[in-house]
Amino acid sequence: MTQPIAVKDDPWEMAQRQFWQVARRLSLRRGLPELLATPQRELTIRFPVRMDDGTIRVFTGYRVHHSLVLGPTKGGIRYHQDVTLNEVRALAMWMTWKCALVNLPYGGAKGGVVVDPRRLSPGELERMTRRFASEISILMNPQGDIPAPDVGTNDQIMAWIMDTYSMHIGQPISAVVTGKPVLVGGSLGRKEATGRGLMIAAREAARLLGLPWRGATVVVQGFGNVGSATARLMWEEGCCVIAVSDVRGGICDPRGLDVPALQQHVAATGSVVGFPGTTPISNRDVLDLPCTFLVPAALEGQITGENADRLQAQVIVEGANGPTTPDADAILEARGITVVPDILANSGGVIVSYFEWVQDLQYFFWSEDDINRRLERLMVRGVHEVAALAQSQGISFRLAALQRAVQRVASALATRGIYP
Repeated sequence: MTQPIAVKDDPWEMAQRQFWQVARRLSLRRGLPELLATPQRELTIRFPVRMDDGTIRVFTGYRVHHSLVLGPTKGGIRYHQDVTLNEVRALAMWMTWKCALVNLPYGGAKGGVVVDPRRLSPGELERMTRRFASEISILMNPQGDIPAPDVGTNDQIMAWIMDTYSMHIGQPISAVVTGKPVLVGGSLGRKEATGRGLMIAAREAARLLGLPWRGATVVVQGFGNVGSATARLMWEEGCCVIAVSDVRGGICDPRGLDVPALQQHVAATGSVVGFPGTTPISNRDVLDLPCTFLVPAALEGQITGENADRLQAQVIVEGANGPTTPDADAILEARGITVVPDILANSGGVIVSYFEWVQDLQYFFWSEDDINRRLERLMVRGVHEVAALAQSQGISFRLAALQRAVQRVASALATRGIYP
């Protein structure tokens, strides 16, 4: 089995390096950088679950609130065997900057359970999810902390979490999570929202950089919900998707892949591997292919100081959170490769999660066309604002995006004041 490239940099150290690079550029009041560099709350839990064979297994889970300055915390729940507290801390911090950058009234949070969900039966997965939801319910509520799906979780898991919380309260509380099935208060357009946002970010980057859009070559690492939606939407826009990969390996066809047919193949086999008419390629090598757009949509830490000099993409549009290490950033910038950073490029998911939350709170739902138009407006504005700042100050897109986000949170904190 071909796995994504191992993470060599600790995600929390990556997030800290990015933050302090920006904090040193801003004239922040003394003490504010230290406050913004630290999560406000961290919950570590170890909880028992009864397995199908009658044994008890103890799981470890986390929920971290990085900041509540701009509003209730928002962030996904990840099920993965390699989840660590430092990873969750980093993801929570990145969520703070992501929400601030696109002007959502949220702070950042993240959660996770150390588990390979593929090794659990459906019943075990549900019991584990409901117990975890019970444990984090001391933090979770529609006005305080609103979880969502992430790696290893989906709309069904969100439905279980919503139902568990609702049973505790004694009435349906659909706004407590987002990314739910439409049948129980989910939003139209939510499933493809991150991928649609990535497509829009790539399209706007092409316009700003003077690159061709129709016919642009695309490589996607990671063919889960985000990567597959991005590939299909870019294919529908006339781009040529030449390679994709998942945890089992990758495929390549310089003539271009039939993405809808590939999605049918994945639905039938569980992987992109073996798609007819393609050449096998590893997850490592897929990153090195010449292309207009590279979309790393797997896990963090995939583009590092060790492989950044081999990349041949003109633009990297980050689908995953933290896929590029600070060392790699420096190399890519020196080589003239534009990186549309994660907190901007993949913000479509949290934008439509915000729409879902608003719809649940007011019990009034919008059409999918309404959702997509609102998403497009925010994504286009975000890309152009970041690009303008980057150009005016002669800095990278990532530094510009982080600078806007950190300044917004710091200004809100200064305006609110320190209590008491």
